[in-house]
Amino acid sequence: MSGAEQRRVRDFCKACPVRTECLSHALDQRIEFGVWGGMTERERRALLRARPDVESWALVLSTARERHYASAAEESAARMAEADTPSGGLTETG
Repeated sequence: MSGAEQRRVRDFCKACPVRTECLSHALDQRIEFGVWGGMTERERRALLRARPDVESWALVLSTARERHYASAAEESAARMAEADTPSGGLTETG
């Protein structure tokens, strides 16, 4: 697969609702060819070499996704609370 084809497929993967599951499957099963979960075979090989200690990519990636969503929710709630203050989150000084 050419570099241009890989980029096109990777862009397609960005909107996929099962991207994380797809990538974890490819990593856990050591699938060597194609773009899976937005990563090329070269990128997956590099990741597997860098993290030989990982026994379950499904667990690693789902945990990371949950932490990301929780963090984003906390940040959003903080911004909403700040916007609800009478001064819009701004304070007077001096």
